[in-house]
Amino acid sequence: MNELDLQQLYHAAHAAEIELNRRECLESTFAFRKTMFQALHKRRMVEWEHQRRICEVLDKVYAGEITRLIINVAPRYGKTDVAVKDFIAKGLAHNPAAKFIHLSYSDDLALDNSEDVREIVKNETYQEMFPGVEVKKGSDSKKKWYTTAGGGVYATAAAGQVTGFGAGQVDDPDQEGDAELEDALAWMDPGEGFGGAIVIDDPIKPEDAESEQIRERVNKRFDSTIRSRVNSRRTPIVIIMQRLHPRDLAGHVMAIEPGEWVILSLPSIQEDGTALCPDKHTVEELRKLEKIDKVTFERQHMQNPKPREGLLYKDFRTYGTLPESRTSSRIFVDVADTGDDSLCAIDYKIINDLAYVIDVIHTKERAEETEVSTAQMAGRHNSELCRVESNNGGRFFGRNVEKICRAAKNYRTRFEYFSQRKNKETRILSNASAVNNFFIMPQGWETLWPSFYQEVSWYMAVGKNVHDDGPDTLTAIYEHETIRSKGGYKRKN
Repeated sequence: MNELDLQQLYHAAHAAEIELNRRECLESTFAFRKTMFQALHKRRMVEWEHQRRICEVLDKVYAGEITRLIINVAPRYGKTDVAVKDFIAKGLAHNPAAKFIHLSYSDDLALDNSEDVREIVKNETYQEMFPGVEVKKGSDSKKKWYTTAGGGVYATAAAGQVTGFGAGQVDDPDQEGDAELEDALAWMDPGEGFGGAIVIDDPIKPEDAESEQIRERVNKRFDSTIRSRVNSRRTPIVIIMQRLHPRDLAGHVMAIEPGEWVILSLPSIQEDGTALCPDKHTVEELRKLEKIDKVTFERQHMQNPKPREGLLYKDFRTYGTLPESRTSSRIFVDVADTGDDSLCAIDYKIINDLAYVIDVIHTKERAEETEVSTAQMAGRHNSELCRVESNNGGRFFGRNVEKICRAAKNYRTRFEYFSQRKNKETRILSNASAVNNFFIMPQGWETLWPSFYQEVSWYMAVGKNVHDDGPDTLTAIYEHETIRSKGGYKRKN
């Protein structure tokens, strides 16, 4: 075999190796990460299981199986490298015309991440595998750069950039940059297959988490400028952040869009008591951090964003499997008082003098929709009773639910109505301890019914509570069952 043949054989083998790596990288984000880590840092990557889990859920985003994703993990655990830089770079490998909006709490972070993505794309190993992804000449801005195929990245701050310096009036941060961001959002068009995503990484700084004004600015901008401008259900939104407050962006979207977001929560101490990533923190090191500041530890490391102020309820007891019982379930419905309130319907069973919650509806949907879902709940669990608060159109609501039940051949569920005249806040506060001991929640209720969980778990003993529909319904059930057990309950027809 002459030298030419050897060269041809070498090039063929090298091309086959590149093709194999290309396929593996497209099939697996974790494989892509390992390959590009080696190429960028000239050493093998330490394989952390939590990063593998993040990569697996991102693979489902590329495949179109997930369009709304929240990843909660502690700071310095590599979340930005995996879920922002690698995710965007691999997305361009899938489709060089893919368009990404990347947001973070500051322009500097967003721009740095954008530049790092561009460097990955320009890397020799990446170019060998994906030669069709080429950065357009003259497209050197960190804020906005393009591929020759028409894709690219637009990066900016999540809440706008304050530009005023020195003495004088500072520009309104709610207005600064909105027009440019809206142009960028309009530029996104998913087309066929994976066409890009909105990627939000740490939308708020830890030191700003206690500021209601800053939190609401970020949440408001998400609602008005970002979420509402994504017209295609195929365009994914990925939020990567440590939990910082009950009403941070992750908490906000879970509350207003319950059930629509896939949540990957990675507490630093796992359910089995082991450390998520011992290379980062051992359990002993984590417990030391907990002693220094328990609230911060719960938020940033355990992804459990308890407020610093006093909570009304302690953690509710939970069950894994519902105890066997011949008792039938009952439903309590608190109809929304105003347009900003939620309807709350709780289906429960009384077993051994305790209330086991088996289903919850907690939503701001219109009555036409909640009437149907409440009737379906009654049929699903073969409930014997549905009690509806008659205030604020509740009787009309209940009669419509009853009609739907009967049309569906559910003749078992009977309907009763009650009115509540006592002060709502006084009832909730005075019965709090008893309610806490009376109810048993299913394991994982924080993800089953996130808006209900947040409203109940974060209800404050002192101070202003924006919503109280969940605590009010729990209190009404407790009062009803306590009176009923004493033989003094009288139903109101």
